[in-house]
Amino acid sequence: MSIKKYYTDRDVKAWVHNIMRDMSKDAWRPDYIVGLGRGGLVPAVMLSHYTGVPMQTLDVSLRDGGSKVSNCGMSEDAYEGTNILIVDDINDEGNTLQWIRDDWRSSCMPNNPKWDTVWGYNVRVAVMINNGASNFTEVNYVGREINKNENNEWCVFPWENWWE
Repeated sequence: MSIKKYYTDRDVKAWVHNIMRDMSKDAWRPDYIVGLGRGGLVPAVMLSHYTGVPMQTLDVSLRDGGSKVSNCGMSEDAYEGTNILIVDDINDEGNTLQWIRDDWRSSCMPNNPKWDTVWGYNVRVAVMINNGASNFTEVNYVGREINKNENNEWCVFPWENWWE
């Protein structure tokens, strides 16, 4: 059974700063930021305002029978050298981020052996919370690290319960 862990705006701001610091250490800057709907939108907007880098959205929600929208334009941008930062609230089991990686490779860049060099170089991933036990291990920037195998918490972000 998971225990709800409520995070604050202050937590999120600290995580955004952690991500910005780590990007600065890497001397890497995106040409645009992609916020994943719904959970990645708030941190993506924060990163966009902080950096002055434009933001786009991508609707990928695999939990609870959600929706998926492929965007080959983003994949093509990355292949042509555009730096893209994909932002989500949590890398939980990794299904959402893995779906994007697989979709961009199979639907947008099929049979292109150079795609694997684009992901991780031109395309990077930032999450507010990274589950170390996730199946998706290609997260580049992390606000906070947890391991749900050791501490099964249900993360509640401030934008998910702001009315309480």
